[in-house]
Amino acid sequence: MVRVPKPTRDDLVSAARNPLAFIADRWTPDPGTVRRAALAALVMAVVIVVTGGAVRLTGSGLGCPTWPKCTEDSITATREMGVHGYIEFGNRLLTYVLCAAVGWAIVAARSQKPYRRGLTRLGWAQFWVVMSNAVLGGIVVLVGLNPYTVAAHFLLSTALIAVAAVMWHRTGEGDTAPRPLVGQAVRQLVAILVGVTLLLIAVGTVVTGAGPHAGDSSEVHRIPLNWENVTKLHAVLAWIVVTLTFALWFVLKAVDAPREPLNRTRDLFLVLLAQGVVGYVQYFTDLPEILVGAHMLGSCLVWIATLRVLLSLRERPADEVEGADVPGPAVTETPVAAQG
Repeated sequence: MVRVPKPTRDDLVSAARNPLAFIADRWTPDPGTVRRAALAALVMAVVIVVTGGAVRLTGSGLGCPTWPKCTEDSITATREMGVHGYIEFGNRLLTYVLCAAVGWAIVAARSQKPYRRGLTRLGWAQFWVVMSNAVLGGIVVLVGLNPYTVAAHFLLSTALIAVAAVMWHRTGEGDTAPRPLVGQAVRQLVAILVGVTLLLIAVGTVVTGAGPHAGDSSEVHRIPLNWENVTKLHAVLAWIVVTLTFALWFVLKAVDAPREPLNRTRDLFLVLLAQGVVGYVQYFTDLPEILVGAHMLGSCLVWIATLRVLLSLRERPADEVEGADVPGPAVTETPVAAQG
């Protein structure tokens, strides 16, 4: 039986002062562990969006009528609140799971050898976005599901997904200066694609705020716009994104681009087609809740796929790592394709 040394007083003081450094001194995760930790944070960022949508689609948005407690007298949901209270409180509990996933990503990145400062900062950026969105989620409840705050809540989740996706991608790269794989014209086209995709997502939140799914069984204020007109604008933007993606694929083929940008563009095109099918079916079937939830998941996947196209346009050789405190092997793992 292996005897574990009893921690000394100096060890306890060191752990209290800087727990991340204390862990990093005693644990060195392999690159695969760091990558899995970053992926777990990304998956949980998507899960929290989908479960948040489920809260709204089941009319449970005010299942817990106050915040940070569930009621004035109870932190948790009570039996008298019924299923809506449990659904809303369950979504709040998932925030702690998200925090745990982000925390694991931070610890793994901080403990990797050589130390990667940029990767660790991406983990901390996720943490602060989660904290900000938790507060904003409380405000959403306190103002009675005002659609503008609901839209802001979703957009901040979109920012979280962006940071998590970048961190996941960066775990498969080194920390040297990025080297472009395509010309400036292609990079400008992708920048336009990313901008229009962001606009598409933002208009989607307006569709939600003006649409029939208010998030609660009681009367909830809606954005005073014609829902069908906003939906048509959303559809037009979606077709623009599809067209830009299609054009990008042909441009990449014409300039004989590397395989990675081509593969990521193909992935985006397929995700967009699936998302379009779900969008049109839900529109013509009077917005069944299950399809609206699937469309929210699709929105997250479209955003991740778009960011992966952007990130595939450059490479960071992994032969040396900038800012390393201790010499050691750099990450050489090749990024894998997005799932879903």
